[in-house]
Amino acid sequence: MSHAPLVSTLDVTGAVLLTLWAVVMWLAVGVLAFAGRGTTVRPWLRPLAIGLLALGVVGQAGHLQEHVAQAGYWIAHPNAPSWMTPWGDGLARGMGQVDPSKATLGMEILHLVGNLIFLAGLVGVALVTRDATRHPTSRKWAKMGVWMQGIHGLEHLSLTLSVAFGAQRAIGLSTWFGTLEPGAGLTTYRVWWHFVANVVGSVIFGLALYHLWREHRSAAAVPDGGGGAAGREAEREPAPLGTEVCTCGRSESPDGSPVLAGPAT
Repeated sequence: MSHAPLVSTLDVTGAVLLTLWAVVMWLAVGVLAFAGRGTTVRPWLRPLAIGLLALGVVGQAGHLQEHVAQAGYWIAHPNAPSWMTPWGDGLARGMGQVDPSKATLGMEILHLVGNLIFLAGLVGVALVTRDATRHPTSRKWAKMGVWMQGIHGLEHLSLTLSVAFGAQRAIGLSTWFGTLEPGAGLTTYRVWWHFVANVVGSVIFGLALYHLWREHRSAAAVPDGGGGAAGREAEREPAPLGTEVCTCGRSESPDGSPVLAGPAT
């Protein structure tokens, strides 16, 4: 007779805190999206953006290590059932209290929440780099990451909802839409599918943050005014339309510099 695994208070508390983590990040995304528009200076937006990106990095580091551990376990035990780390298993048990009758629902919710945290971090980079003229490279990587992780997030949403609504097998790209039979084949395909997706997504996230840091340093190193590139560009701007510049009667001062004559008559 099989017994359901015991669920501790720590499991439930961890699941609730992880869910709140995701909620806080998406609230911060919403604030950045609306308050960051326009030209009004809001000093508190900078620490908010830094906090959002930091939470995204920490969250994805934890998420990625889970997939790395699963891939490592598969290498050592390729024919064994799917495996999760003890902390991941505990969080999944806590998440599963939403509906204890569905054995795999907690695991699906856990990975969905992990992907929402990761996606929020990438959206944060995209919002910080809205000015593409100042952040051309980091914005390119951020947009690429948002698209890729958005698709990956939809995959996890499909897996979670299909189990929640009573499907016999989770439905998504990593299960061939529920057509793969349970066993070593399904485990292998799913473990490596999500491992590759998370590694590639993490690399894109890292590159977006790296280029954001470089572009921020470059912008800070160029002073505003005549001494910098912006000042030199301003010097080359044409005179306003309707301004007539007389070039007749040019003469030179004793030091050789050109002097405009008076207005033509």
